[in-house]
Amino acid sequence: MTYREAMRKLKALGTAQNRKVYKRHGAGKNLFGVSFANLGKLQKEIKIDHDLAEKLWASGNTDAQSLATMIIDPKQASEDFLDRMVKEISYYTLVDIFVRNIVSKSPLARKKMQRWVKSKNEWIGRAGWMLLSILAMQDKDLQDQQLETYLKTIEKNIHQAKNRTREAMNSALISIGIRNDRLERLAIATAKRIGPVEVDHGETACKTPEAEAYIKKARSRAKKKK
Repeated sequence: MTYREAMRKLKALGTAQNRKVYKRHGAGKNLFGVSFANLGKLQKEIKIDHDLAEKLWASGNTDAQSLATMIIDPKQASEDFLDRMVKEISYYTLVDIFVRNIVSKSPLARKKMQRWVKSKNEWIGRAGWMLLSILAMQDKDLQDQQLETYLKTIEKNIHQAKNRTREAMNSALISIGIRNDRLERLAIATAKRIGPVEVDHGETACKTPEAEAYIKKARSRAKKKK
């Protein structure tokens, strides 16, 4: 599929209702309003096309960039390319799929996580903590001691962090707590000391998960499956 064909299809699939909803969540003005179900169908049609993904990303259109995260080859994404991409995002949903679809599957995942969690930029910081949230669940080589250090960082900085970074730090706290019995105890103790985490979700019905309750529920389900 060519770039022009992809953009035509995206435009045709967009709806006014989706544009309204996505803008309410902070997507900006450059978008068609394509549902993720339809983005998924396009992804299945295109499969992996790294060159097309780069062109779609460069368009600056939110729907095109979302599709780009689905068809890019993470192994071909250089460190410079990842750094450039993360600097161009200012929409939390796009940050999250960028991290989930590309960075978490990249050989550079841990390196990017370690660097981005230190960023004072709201969106780069969010990318780092969302990446940690994923790695805490998936990367078996991450040591408990490393994750304990991040628990201390979360406790120290979460209330001072910027809004969407703060939300991602809460997600990382939850993921660390779900990892194993020992980290469950440490994460719950951390959550109790932190107290309620306030996140401004704007004009949406979204709510911030309460870390202690979420961890306990997830761990209970995991233990029942064993």
